[in-house]
Amino acid sequence: MNLQNVAFVKSAARPADFIRDGRPAIVFAGKSNVGKSSVINRVLNRKNFARVGAQPGKTVHVNYFLIDGTAYFVDLPGYGYAKVSQAERDRWARLMEDFFSDPARISLCLLLVDARHKPTANDITMADWFLRSGRPTLVVANKLDKLKKSEIEPNCRLIRETLRLPESVSLLPFSAEKGTGREALVGEIMRYI
Repeated sequence: MNLQNVAFVKSAARPADFIRDGRPAIVFAGKSNVGKSSVINRVLNRKNFARVGAQPGKTVHVNYFLIDGTAYFVDLPGYGYAKVSQAERDRWARLMEDFFSDPARISLCLLLVDARHKPTANDITMADWFLRSGRPTLVVANKLDKLKKSEIEPNCRLIRETLRLPESVSLLPFSAEKGTGREALVGEIMRYI
């Protein structure tokens, strides 16, 4: 599969806009400032394909990217960012509820968390949903480049414990900035496309 052959397809603002054409969907979820767009760009080896905003919370719709005509990368709205109105947070919540109402449309769940910090309550909620959905799940601990080598293992252990991840769920240390973990992440994604 050619990860360079990628096209933005659409931003879904309401459930009727969700794509349901049977192609595999690799879903990227995480809090607003975790770097979802940066991770997608690193996986695709593109500089600024998925928009990276100066402020967290820029992704407000479900964004679909078609990869080599075969599968979708689906960038979900970030959660947990305080500088949006309650009405906007409620709209996002309803959109996500509708998106997740049919787990069969998801081929692989990628939950992005910040490698530097203990997962938030929202991260735990998202991990619980992914695990209950029965869909294959991978946790990507981004911002690895901001840690000292001695902090990586304890931080990953804290993330695994906080999210209550079973041994069957992999936790991948990753750096969108440096590219650390890219090959491993691409390998995991390719298993589901």
